[in-house]
Amino acid sequence: QVQLVESGGGLVQPGGSLRLSCAASGSIFRFSTMNWYRQAPGKQRELVSKITAAGSTNYADSVKGRFTISRDNAKNTVYLQMNSLKPEDTAVYYCNLQMEVGVFTSWGQGTQVTVSS
Repeated sequence: QVQLVESGGGLVQPGGSLRLSCAASGSIFRFSTMNWYRQAPGKQRELVSKITAAGSTNYADSVKGRFTISRDNAKNTVYLQMNSLKPEDTAVYYCNLQMEVGVFTSWGQGTQVTVSS
């Protein structure tokens, strides 16, 4: 069983920054792709960014140039640095672990990000 614990959400003004963290338990973190998803009220959950075990990254078009994903395998933690935040970034952000071999996946509980003046 892998537990994911997100932190770092909150209320920020437009143009501000936040850094989300997701700490994973267990020993499979370094072998897994880590994803950040978000879900706004009334909308489907969408993939925001991902980072593979090898460190390759991918971003949704809506966040390219503003968000940066990174990982620290020594700390079993993935980060999402969010800059130049917009009201449309308001959502619950979820961390997801997906093993690159097999089908095991795990989700965090989510952290609320609200961008408002």
